[in-house]
Amino acid sequence: MKLEEAFYIGYITRTRGLKGEMQLFFEFEDYLDLQLDVLFLEMNKKLVPYFIDAVKLHNNSTAYISFEDVDHIDKAQPLLKKKVYLPLEKMPVRDPDDFRYSDLIGYIVVDQTEGELGEITNVQELPQQFIATVNVDGKELMFPLSDDLIIGVDADEHVIEVKLPDGLVALYREG
Repeated sequence: MKLEEAFYIGYITRTRGLKGEMQLFFEFEDYLDLQLDVLFLEMNKKLVPYFIDAVKLHNNSTAYISFEDVDHIDKAQPLLKKKVYLPLEKMPVRDPDDFRYSDLIGYIVVDQTEGELGEITNVQELPQQFIATVNVDGKELMFPLSDDLIIGVDADEHVIEVKLPDGLVALYREG
């Protein structure tokens, strides 16, 4: 399988015990909906299949997994920090009405005062709020995705209109 035929779900973080069990950290938001029977690990820019013997999902974006033929810590060690993929046909289907802040990546930000600022390159979830990152003149401008600042979202045109606090954009442009 090629990388273009798969989607990224996370990476192996550490081993657990001596019998080859490993911790998988999910960076895929809907990890509880994934069908985990075979995982593909990226090794030397190729995807290598590993068949799952056992999996224990946790609510903190992790799982403990055991692969067939990986029955000792020495066999698990080379798999640490490897990126993990699944075939595209196993990607869970989301309800079209299920819009998330992470869906805003790639949207163009237009401020009421400053005009077009740029494209959202990242959305982070912090304890109190979500933060969007926009590349403005080579600098990363960050702002909270709050109802107070968002005026409108045009899903068809991939545009989000905002009213950022006075001076925020100027602060990034000067700094």
